[in-house]
Amino acid sequence: MKWKGWEKIPLDIPAPSELTGTRRVEAIAPLIISASRSTDIPAFYGDWFMARFQAGYVKWKSPFGGKPVYVSFAKTRVFAFWSKNPAPFLPHLDILDRRGYRYYFLFTLNDYDAERLEPNVPPVDDRIATFIRLSRRIGKGRVVWRFDPLVLSDRITVDDLLEKVRYIGDKIAPFTERLVFSFVDIEKYAKVRRNLLAGGCAGAREFTGVEVAEFCTGLSLLNRQWGLSVSACAERRDLSGYGICRGQCISYDLLATEFSDDDALMEFLSPPGQKELTGTGTTKDPSLRIRDPGQRNTCRCIVSKDIGQYSTCMHLCAYCYANTSLARVRRNYMQYCGERDRGIFHDAITE
Repeated sequence: MKWKGWEKIPLDIPAPSELTGTRRVEAIAPLIISASRSTDIPAFYGDWFMARFQAGYVKWKSPFGGKPVYVSFAKTRVFAFWSKNPAPFLPHLDILDRRGYRYYFLFTLNDYDAERLEPNVPPVDDRIATFIRLSRRIGKGRVVWRFDPLVLSDRITVDDLLEKVRYIGDKIAPFTERLVFSFVDIEKYAKVRRNLLAGGCAGAREFTGVEVAEFCTGLSLLNRQWGLSVSACAERRDLSGYGICRGQCISYDLLATEFSDDDALMEFLSPPGQKELTGTGTTKDPSLRIRDPGQRNTCRCIVSKDIGQYSTCMHLCAYCYANTSLARVRRNYMQYCGERDRGIFHDAITE
């Protein structure tokens, strides 16, 4: 593999058709697992994750086809959990702790209750309570607040969004250190526009330059009281004048700060003797060496391996790009639930 410490390894998996009952495959063994950009594993697939955690590997299937990839947890140091409702997953944290694994949560906490853009998430006040409970459980440095995406429409103005952000931020700012937000990206994803319209979000559109400035000015004023590190996800525009950095959800800084006692992780992040200089003699951003090439050009996340699956998230958010159709999502989830209730957990979320 490109990154030292993330080599391919042999993996023995069950194969009842073989004489030995197992067969050997090649697996990647990443240090950082993303669970997941593609679906909400903590909300809907926590039992599957724990079953695969005990087995020590998963099978990942690309949404664009191709041969499945086996992902071993043999060298994993950190799990990055993405969720809008991690409450169902909280009982599992004790097992991860006892096994010595590190983790943090990227908690997307929006407020589109009135607009019904996220029809299957709990009410915003319930999610705020979960956020606070999780922060008290694992520490505020390991719970990142994401307001993602910011959506404008015929019913939602910049002032409306600022009020939504203020309402949540006033309650959870003492329980986190970081806010990551993004502006909705509609022009590149025709499916997102169609889904927003079908979800009742008439006139959904991207921000103009003036509206970006208006929102960022308002957010900067709010953050004077909160004191959070604020960044914009996958954003080309330079917003540093508002005190807003370029976003990094799988974050070099967070990992280096929160898990500094993990020698294997620290060696991966900053190999001994590494000193990279620019042409002017200044030190480069160390995260650039391990930037994730599988993400958009504007994404600054460091490398991780996602283990989720498209068309499985039952939040059914109107702006989601990872669900191909509501019917397919429901079919996949019903299949999963039926097999889960019989104690069956496949290598991937669905087979």
